[in-house]
Amino acid sequence: MKARITVTLKKGVLDPQGKAIEGALGTLGFEGVGGVRQGKVFDVELAHDDKEKAETDLTAMCEQLLANTVIENYAIEIL
Repeated sequence: MKARITVTLKKGVLDPQGKAIEGALGTLGFEGVGGVRQGKVFDVELAHDDKEKAETDLTAMCEQLLANTVIENYAIEIL
């Protein structure tokens, strides 16, 4: 079973890397770009086919390692 986890900063959390990317896009001539936020994507392969167990395991992975839940949100998608 395959899954994708997307981790993004919560609204209100300063994102200096996103601001740097936004500035660089402007420098490259891309006008009207604003509010750029950066994040992380994890593609995970699991050895079992139990969707409920997969969601439980993936949530635990996010809570314990993949996301800093104080400042980040995460979304899990079973592919």
